[in-house]
Amino acid sequence: MDQVSAAFGPQAFDVQGRGAWPSRFAVTELATRCFGAVGSALGALIEAKGLGPRPAVMVDRRLASLWYSWSIHPQGWQMPGAWDPIAGDYAAADGWIRLHTNAPHHRDAALSVLGCGAERAKVAEALRGWQIDALETAVVSAGGAAAAMRDRAAWLAHPQGAAVAAEPLVHWATRAGALRDYGGTRARPLAGLRVLDLTRVLAGPMATRTLAGYGAEVLRIDPPSWSEPGVVPDVTLGKTCAHLDLKQAADRVRFEALLEGADVLVHGYRPGALDALVPPERRMELAPNLIEVSLCAYGWTGPWAGRRGFDSLVQMSCGIAKAGMGWAGADKPHPLPVQALDHATGYLMAAAVLSALARAARGEGVSSARLSLARTAELHCALEAAEEGPAITGSAPDDLSDWQEQTPWGPARRLKPALSVEGAPMHWDSAACDLGSSPAAWR
Repeated sequence: MDQVSAAFGPQAFDVQGRGAWPSRFAVTELATRCFGAVGSALGALIEAKGLGPRPAVMVDRRLASLWYSWSIHPQGWQMPGAWDPIAGDYAAADGWIRLHTNAPHHRDAALSVLGCGAERAKVAEALRGWQIDALETAVVSAGGAAAAMRDRAAWLAHPQGAAVAAEPLVHWATRAGALRDYGGTRARPLAGLRVLDLTRVLAGPMATRTLAGYGAEVLRIDPPSWSEPGVVPDVTLGKTCAHLDLKQAADRVRFEALLEGADVLVHGYRPGALDALVPPERRMELAPNLIEVSLCAYGWTGPWAGRRGFDSLVQMSCGIAKAGMGWAGADKPHPLPVQALDHATGYLMAAAVLSALARAARGEGVSSARLSLARTAELHCALEAAEEGPAITGSAPDDLSDWQEQTPWGPARRLKPALSVEGAPMHWDSAACDLGSSPAAWR
């Protein structure tokens, strides 16, 4: 049995369309499989809730690939830049290292270690004499985010690589209980479902955006200081977004009230971080039948289980960037053409929510699930391309839907959905919104 079927049960979907992202790795195959997992899980939920027979599921290979990039296409305006000027790959004394500096505190941590100003040339000069392992350790210890480039053999021999490889793709935990009857219809299977979203760029927001596409009420919570302008227009589609600072007692009380009314909690805190703010026993007291689906970067076991990380860093750590470098004949790290680990993990998280809902509908208790970018990377490295076809390099006008989405930044069009579930079309009830643009309350 393959890894996705082992995590979610038998997968049943058809594939249409042609093409693939050019890559050393089977990016399009990964995209197709993860969308198929969502569709198969939604079909199982429809059947389990008695909304009708299990529907036919179709994944469009080309559109699935494109959804792993940007789904939004601004009309008359431009998306903000996605990267801080200092973020990127640098040559050090014995190899390459990547700094992730999009968050100001991560940038400050890296600069404090290097002892230089916030200019790319100065950063490059300051780190040239460092050994990559030593610099990685120093930046991470200072509260930053960095990853030395390793090859696959070195990663699999590393204690963290070995720990991740031994983990399941999805770690399930099930307890006795039953969900409330949130409703749902054949056309909108998740209508009435309340999803509390505590995720940031990029995997978690993919998951909750997908759930919103089938009718779920998704309320995203961010601290007032948080900003991610380069991705917000893409990931907040169909959601409401509010500000709460869980480190403040008053806001924590408001959060707990939201938790009491939630059916699903999706979060991307590092292991133990959410527990320090709202302990598991408190969450259980407030919402005993809550489904929790969570992710982390580097896995849930091993010496790096608590390490902060992002898609681009995991690609460096696990050998993807190094293998891509050889495939491309490049003289520097060559990552995947899209942030496929983020997107794939996000769609697998959405499939996990749907699978947990189906289990509950069948009277099998309340399930929660844990995933990680690093474990998804192992899935990705094991996949073989099913078809080459024409190279996919970006979207064309025919890939876009007719919906004129009115966002706070200007009008936009979206990609057509990549996933077709018979009788339950994917669509969103509201346009993308800015962070903190709604009250912290259920509708």
